Amino acid sequence: INVGVITGSERAFMAGADIKEYGNQTLEQFNAFQEKGIRLYDAIENADIPWIAAVNGFALGGGFEIAMACDLIVANESAKMGFPEVFLSLVPGGGGTQRLAQKIGINRAKEVLFTGGQYSAKTFYDWGIVNLLVEDDSFDQEVSRFAEKLSRRPKKAIKELKRLANLSITHPSFQQHIEEEGNTVARLFLNKGAQEAIQRFIKKNEKSE
Repeated sequence: INVGVITGSERAFMAGADIKEYGNQTLEQFNAFQEKGIRLYDAIENADIPWIAAVNGFALGGGFEIAMACDLIVANESAKMGFPEVFLSLVPGGGGTQRLAQKIGINRAKEVLFTGGQYSAKTFYDWGIVNLLVEDDSFDQEVSRFAEKLSRRPKKAIKELKRLANLSITHPSFQQHIEEEGNTVARLFLNKGAQEAIQRFIKKNEKSE
């Protein structure tokens, strides 16, 4: 395998965590869930091969974190990305705050994090986080073409290029920052405001079903 591609189906790349599941978790279960996510993102980021996030719809919360852990992002024009955690009195818990700031700069990152908005693929293309923006109708073909082009590059060289490029934006304290983010989301999860917001979200969804 020379290149990996992660994509979704129908309307979503990945719409984030199941908030109903959140509402029934103990702190221990919540921490275990977050830790699994962190291991997944690290595995993608530190893999020997390049990973492409083929974002074909909503990539929110943990879904956006998966996309940012990838080396490259290809998105269709209807894709939407963002971190809505602030609406639940939470923060991204899998490295989102750190990777976002690295990729688009601190001021843009704060805007995305503070507003909790859903940003278009075109906006993120203009901001430099999306590598290739394609029309919806040609999405699958363009992703395949992009991946095939990368697959023809020497695997050993790509491995070292990825390692060296990642070194340019990380340093020994990066992992400490990721751990602090995880500790913060766990602390907020116990907060009364977060628990009330999660329950409101669940009840709102139940009424609309």
